[in-house]
Amino acid sequence: MNPRRILLAAAILAGTTYVASWFLPLPAAASVTWKGAGVALLAVYAATMARGLDGWLLAAVLAFGALGDVLLETHGLVTGALAFLAGHVTAIVLYLRNRRPAAAGDWAVALALFVGVPVIAYLLPPQREGAGLIALYAAGLSAMAAAAWLSRFPRTLVGAGAIMFAVSDLLIFLRTGRPALDTFPLGLAVWGLYFAGQALIAIGATRALGRDAAGRTS
Repeated sequence: MNPRRILLAAAILAGTTYVASWFLPLPAAASVTWKGAGVALLAVYAATMARGLDGWLLAAVLAFGALGDVLLETHGLVTGALAFLAGHVTAIVLYLRNRRPAAAGDWAVALALFVGVPVIAYLLPPQREGAGLIALYAAGLSAMAAAAWLSRFPRTLVGAGAIMFAVSDLLIFLRTGRPALDTFPLGLAVWGLYFAGQALIAIGATRALGRDAAGRTS
């Protein structure tokens, strides 16, 4: 079996089974490692496929995501969010380097994402003192999703994955400060949307960039 396929399969296995750690009496280090493994392996997978700057940018996006997963557990929300924000900025650079000719409808969707996500994020927290910082983070998140939608990468994979990432974060903002919503179904939705989104981004972008590389060498 192709080693890259093994890496991708291992990443998906780690990400999808991480939920089991919620019910196991694991040491904190083991739980954190399990959480970070899925997206970290996606980053390694993307790195093995990199054939130029865009490929390395994608690997960096995923590496920042894995770092954010770990830092959320070890250093708290703010530090983790900064790692994710660095990933969003890197992703924006990648997507803007790979823009597609956009029709009016494409710009409308991108604008809806760019404006709607921060507005919703700002309105969700019950404790209003932190709403501004959440909206600021969400502005980077929304710019990433909008740029993904306007990129040439397949929307059924990369565009959808970026939107799933945004929805996952909005669910986190909805849950924050509301203990009654800290339930298994909502936690499963948060993690499932996030990890599936990252996996779709990794698969969609590596495929597109791989076709480019194959075309240059043919």
